[in-house]
Amino acid sequence: ELGSLHGIPLYKSFIEGWPQVEAFQARHDDLLIATYPKSGTTWLSEILDMIYHDGDVEKCRRDAIFNRVPFLEMNAPKIPSGVDLGHGWGCQSRGHIPLSSPPAGIELLEKTPSPRLVKTHLPVQLLPASFQEKGCKVIYMARNAKDVVISYYYFYQMAKIHPDPGTLAEFLEAFMNGKVAYGSWYEHVRGWWEKRQEKQLLYLFYEDMKKDPQREVQKILQFLGKEVSEETVARILHHTSFQEMKKNPAANYETMPSSLMDHSLSPFMRKGISGDWKNHFTVAQNERFDRHYQQHMAGSDLCFQMEV
Repeated sequence: ELGSLHGIPLYKSFIEGWPQVEAFQARHDDLLIATYPKSGTTWLSEILDMIYHDGDVEKCRRDAIFNRVPFLEMNAPKIPSGVDLGHGWGCQSRGHIPLSSPPAGIELLEKTPSPRLVKTHLPVQLLPASFQEKGCKVIYMARNAKDVVISYYYFYQMAKIHPDPGTLAEFLEAFMNGKVAYGSWYEHVRGWWEKRQEKQLLYLFYEDMKKDPQREVQKILQFLGKEVSEETVARILHHTSFQEMKKNPAANYETMPSSLMDHSLSPFMRKGISGDWKNHFTVAQNERFDRHYQQHMAGSDLCFQMEV
């Protein structure tokens, strides 16, 4: 079951770790990667790690993505000792690492040298104050709600921290009512969109990244004030393509203990496309979703492409 953090449904273990997250001290050169779940977080994280390492593929294979880009509010449920974790925690090249449960995001961040990449799914109103006080740059990526809900449904099944999602029809209702982890998609994407003027915030769309990754990577480079060669950009684009990431153990979460993620139920890297919702929604569900969507996005100038 999920708990509630300031009215936002969240995993109970994350809520237990909240005091440390709220008090987190950002560094001025931290870069925050913010998304609603299932919106291209890992993709964006890999792109940024590649940019930070000047397109050096080997350096970006140094560890699993969840260690290279720590997840700020992550606090895994305590796994009783003696439970078989499947394979070790972290990257395959590091051999078997017998750990009871992964380190909390905060612990990992404290050990991470600057400049750090930091991942969060927090809605804008829950972001620790330190990020704004230190003037940190933020990149937010949003993805259309229909693809998010389908991806989230599969993720609920394979990531063991979630309650049972039930049928897709039931999960759709829960999603529309904001009764899923991290709450309302509508409030999340709108909340961050409304802050894009006042924060050092670059707001990106998953669908734009699918359509023209080169243009979006150039936007990111400009935002970061970095210049890299065309050759390096080409290498970044190749390494961060869905096909490459799906087979990369440092990016595809296969090194997560199977007690936390069961890839046999659904792989973490599933399809990585826009418009897959059309293979899942019934006509009636789509009409109902559209009506609900229009009500909840009324008055916002935020627009999404439902397919590419």
